Amino acid sequence: MTLEIGVDEAFAQTVGDRLKSIEHRLADSAFGQTPFVTEAASHIINAGGKRLRPMLVVVGAGLHPGASADEIERAAVVVELTHVASLYHDDVMDEADLRRGTESANHRYDNSIAIMIGDFLFARASSIVATLGVEYVALQADTFARLVQGQIAETRGPQAGDDPVGHYLQVVADKTGSLIATSAVFGGMVCGAAPAELRALAAYGEELGAVFQLSDDIIDIASDVTGKTPGTDLREGVPTLPTLLVKAGDDPSDARLRQLLQGQIDDADELAEALRLMRAHPVLTQARVEVERRAQLAKSHLDVLPHGTARDALMELCDQIVSRTA
Repeated sequence: MTLEIGVDEAFAQTVGDRLKSIEHRLADSAFGQTPFVTEAASHIINAGGKRLRPMLVVVGAGLHPGASADEIERAAVVVELTHVASLYHDDVMDEADLRRGTESANHRYDNSIAIMIGDFLFARASSIVATLGVEYVALQADTFARLVQGQIAETRGPQAGDDPVGHYLQVVADKTGSLIATSAVFGGMVCGAAPAELRALAAYGEELGAVFQLSDDIIDIASDVTGKTPGTDLREGVPTLPTLLVKAGDDPSDARLRQLLQGQIDDADELAEALRLMRAHPVLTQARVEVERRAQLAKSHLDVLPHGTARDALMELCDQIVSRTA
């Protein structure tokens, strides 16, 4: 399943067709020397996903005419393989049992296999990005470094003297914003965008990544209709923007809520109570305001891009991600 682009019908069709071809390439990229490696490497890919990163490559490549379909697809496969590989490692770090509604790879195959399959997919991405050129290799390597550092920072948590909210937003920037930005830039690179346009795409992608993750934070609390079980992050004690804002406050009326937010919530009644209190709390409005602010900032970076369907699609995509918070 992919996010839809509600702009020009012909352009949306072109993007959809390209994404179908990319899906086949992703499947091909997971083939290993043994059936077991192929099965394990295909596990998360086959579980699907929004494919936001490949979509950004495809849409960004439409900013200027003449981009090679093959290069667009190779660039898109690189960013999605990098993303999927990082998910194998994330699930090991988080000791996750589920990923995209199915059994996580580490739970099915064990941690060691999941780590090595993540490495295998990173290697596949590296082989493909090498065919695109040294500039692509350098950007993917820098992005990979940020992904790893973001994971380390998340694992360690805020240190003495750190602002927990600021720490969390930096983790979001490194773990989510960096690869989404690279996806948009790769799209610009394959169509020959100017340096100023590539910088704009990078800035747009960084903000879009924050919008994407922070909207998920709100959905975890506010929505009953997304397919994600409400309160998953609350139950597991995963930091999110709304919960961090509550914990940063000192309102005596929030004492019970802050107590509930100290760690995992194993009791169903306590989880229901925490959800009820969070849904009624003004921090949800604060979080929505922050998402909207970042969305507007993301769109402002598109001003330097050429007018046309691709730029309109990038604007529309940003609006659709914001609407997920409702």
